Amino acid sequence: MLVLVAPGQGSQTPGFLSPWLELPGVTDRLRAWSDVAGIDLVHYGTEADADAIRDTAVAQPLLVAGALLSARELLGDGFAGAAGLGAVAGHSVGELPAAAIAGVLTETDTMALVRSRSTAMAEAAAVTDTGMSAVLGGDPDEVAAKLARHGLTAANNNGGGQIVAAGTLEQLAALAADKPEKSRVIPLKVAGAFHTHHMAPAVKAMAAAAEDVTVAAPGVPFVSNADGQVVGDGQEVVRRLVTQVSNPVRWDLCSETFQRLGVTALIELCPGGTLAGLAKRNLKGVAQLAVKSPDNLAAARELIAEHTATAAEEES
Repeated sequence: MLVLVAPGQGSQTPGFLSPWLELPGVTDRLRAWSDVAGIDLVHYGTEADADAIRDTAVAQPLLVAGALLSARELLGDGFAGAAGLGAVAGHSVGELPAAAIAGVLTETDTMALVRSRSTAMAEAAAVTDTGMSAVLGGDPDEVAAKLARHGLTAANNNGGGQIVAAGTLEQLAALAADKPEKSRVIPLKVAGAFHTHHMAPAVKAMAAAAEDVTVAAPGVPFVSNADGQVVGDGQEVVRRLVTQVSNPVRWDLCSETFQRLGVTALIELCPGGTLAGLAKRNLKGVAQLAVKSPDNLAAARELIAEHTATAAEEES
């Protein structure tokens, strides 16, 4: 059984969309999505530097575009090949393209939603100097105690001893100076304390934008960040996309659900790397592949063919 996943903010790198523009029709598609997203995706995906694409209002539309582009190349127009997938999921903003691949949202509505999401979250982040840091290793109870001591929120639980702390820059600096034993604290390339109370103002904007989208039932099991549960109702998927903005990401629970469903392979969409790395550590024995560029498409297609065929044979 194969799971297709989409990465979250912080995975973007300068020029990551450049090789995709060599494929037929991609430039025109990005131009069309740019009109909806309100930013020049071609420019930011090929020419802008790291500081420019760190901006939340830029990073999120770029990441959604990258995931959608790579999914189209893997699965065909309209994500026709998605029916063979065992499940889809996305980390944070990656839930938006995952919902599109599952058939809940159209591509256009997905880009419209990420425009509202990214703009509102950027505005919320500008109110106070906030950020996020990964806490790697350490005793889980001690990590939790240190975060509480410094007024930080565990915004992401990625499993395998990786917690992402979020809060003010002052609070994060205090954690770095008073880190849990046997742990590392690494600042992340994001511009705010996402998935915390600092993002509460963005929830209202996201809810208003969601009222204008067309929603369908997922044709592929959609695994939610909120609690790792499979959500079978399209309206509930969208409701969770809205509330997710200020709620923690439980990727650890998503990984547990993948295991329960019988995952045998995981593919991370462009710009892949982070989630495939987590799968390598947390999903032992599961084949994993990161789609970083079109050069990875052939191997990804082979993996899809192998693991969807295996699932079909087991069912028969």
